[in-house]
Formats: sequence, structure tokens, C-alpha cells
Amino acid sequence: MGTMGGQSLWVGYGSEAYLLAGRIEEAVQLAGRALELARAHKERGHEAWALRLLGEIAAHQASPEIEPAKYHYRQALALAEELGMRPLVAHCHLGLGRLYQQTGRREQARAALAAAIDLYRAMDMAFWLPQVEAALAQME
Repeated sequence: MGTMGGQSLWVGYGSEAYLLAGRIEEAVQLAGRALELARAHKERGHEAWALRLLGEIAAHQASPEIEPAKYHYRQALALAEELGMRPLVAHCHLGLGRLYQQTGRREQARAALAAAIDLYRAMDMAFWLPQVEAALAQME
């Protein structure tokens, strides 16, 4: 008996690899597929990760797609909070903070980055702290 459970996560990993390689079109296609699979198999946690990934992709394009990025980050954030996925909540705040920073929304950027810092510290996720603190310091 075969199972399709977890396939959305693996497709999402492929999408993230494409994003890191700068292959945006492929990243978008796989992230969309990951979201479809997560929803079809009722994998809400993987759905939240796929939504954040779609936000990342939209935010990191040559001409960032601000509204789609905000939409996906916020959807991921709401679902991650509902499911108690604190690391993902922190990553969503970081993504939103960077996005707001890009668009000149300083107060929103500060609030989102400060929330990310608080969460990363609370979870002892030290790897992420220097990045977020540097982004926040740039705003001062």
C-alpha cells in the first residue's frame, strides 16, 4: 500500500533549492504544487510551509511582488500560529519584516523583525539572530 503523505514537503524542498539557485519560474511551479499536495492530503503544517515559501519566492524576484508576498506570508503566519509552529511563525515575521523594509514601511518592519528576534531568542535559534538583528540595525 503506497502513501502520498509527505510528498508536499519533498516538492517544497525542491522548490526551495530552485529559489536558492535563482531559478524562480521552477521554484514557483514546485511551490504551487507543494501547496496543492499539502491541501489535497490535509497536511496543514506542510501547507503553512508551502505558503511561506510562496511568500519568499514572491519577495525575492527581480521585481518583488509585494502584495502576493504579503498575502502568502500572512496566510502562512496565521496557519503556523494556529498549529503552534513557532519556528515557522518566526520565519514568517522575518520575511514580512524584510518585505516591509524593502517597501519603506519602517514601523511595520521594526515590529515584524522585533517579533522574529523575540521568537528566535525564546527558542534558542541562534543561527537566525545575527541576520535579523543586522536587518533591524540597518533601520536605525
